Amino acid sequence: MQHTTIDTIREQFPILKRAVYNKQLVYFDNAATTQKPQSVIDEIVKYYTFDNSNIHRGVHFLSQYATEKHEYCRQKIADFINADKSEEIIFTRGTTEAINLVASSFGQRFLSAGDEVLLTTLEHHSNIVPWQLICEQKGAIIKVLPISIAGELEVDKLSEMISERTKIVSVAHVSNALGTVNPVKDIIKIAHEHNVPVLVDGAQAISHIKVDVKDLGCDFYCFSGHKMYGPMGIGVLYGKEKYLEAMPPYQGGGEMIKTVSFENTVFNDLPFKFEAGTPNVGDAIAFERALSFMENVGYEFIAHHERALLEYCTRKMQELGFVKIIGNAPDKAGVISFLLDGIHPYDVGIILDKLGVAIRTGHHCAEPVMQFYGISGTARASFAVYNTKEEVDILVEGLKTANKMLS
Repeated sequence: MQHTTIDTIREQFPILKRAVYNKQLVYFDNAATTQKPQSVIDEIVKYYTFDNSNIHRGVHFLSQYATEKHEYCRQKIADFINADKSEEIIFTRGTTEAINLVASSFGQRFLSAGDEVLLTTLEHHSNIVPWQLICEQKGAIIKVLPISIAGELEVDKLSEMISERTKIVSVAHVSNALGTVNPVKDIIKIAHEHNVPVLVDGAQAISHIKVDVKDLGCDFYCFSGHKMYGPMGIGVLYGKEKYLEAMPPYQGGGEMIKTVSFENTVFNDLPFKFEAGTPNVGDAIAFERALSFMENVGYEFIAHHERALLEYCTRKMQELGFVKIIGNAPDKAGVISFLLDGIHPYDVGIILDKLGVAIRTGHHCAEPVMQFYGISGTARASFAVYNTKEEVDILVEGLKTANKMLS
């Protein structure tokens, strides 16, 4: 994008023009979902207006055209994260389904009684519960890498925690609750020294950090379209071909087969082996527009702008005197979790909402993190490339109002 400015970016997001309770919307809930540029919205409308068809199976024009657009998006994603081939890109409903797919299929193939799955204290429930389910089925156990009071993983303990029974390490790239950017490349290196594969939950990372799966060396990488300016209901599992080939299908049905009889079924090749049924064609095609939006803005611009917002908001909150920030790792993405002295986060969220400011409150689907800090939850402001320092000022004024009303 030539001559990129925040104003030119914001102009692409129609929802940012709306009012809430007669106040201009200030949207700081981007870790839950980002808003969508007009190009993504238009692509969804275009698909269902002119191009709607089931794919891969039809010989008619619409089916062929929709198939071509769908598979173009798959290749675009492979290029976007620098995967070796498009066959290593599996479409899912989102990060949650991608992790469930790996936990179920990898677990069926590689986990036995007494084996170990290594997670971390920072994980989202989506990277805990699927592993609990498969471990219960298989008689395997979960081990948990701890964190420091600053919210950083104690990576120096990783080598001693890995044993000959460890079958996989599964770790968030960025903590959704604290914003901590985890040293996943170091974690992958340590795990691979012990011949242990690594899944990276990239849901909170890929909209902020340029991801190169070959540079990271990860064996699986999962992310969601709706957290990177794309539609809800579309996500991606990247997996190294050797593991995807070895894993059994996650679901059965149409498309994931070559031949079926009542006596025997021959499964389809990658990636279709893991894509049973009619895929989310329209949202996949629209997701390509979201990737193009991010490429046009550029990760360097995104990182610089969001870092400036994070530092500015952190400083402004610290100056208030009644705000405690939870999680102070030196390397953070655009997330600030915080508490107001003596005030429940939910009440803070309600007051801010009436002032037109959208934040998130609660445990953020990361209850082990909250248990570590001995709290029930936090208020969380999370940033995207379209947010501004002026919006941060409105948030800070709202915190003053909440403190005055509720303290």
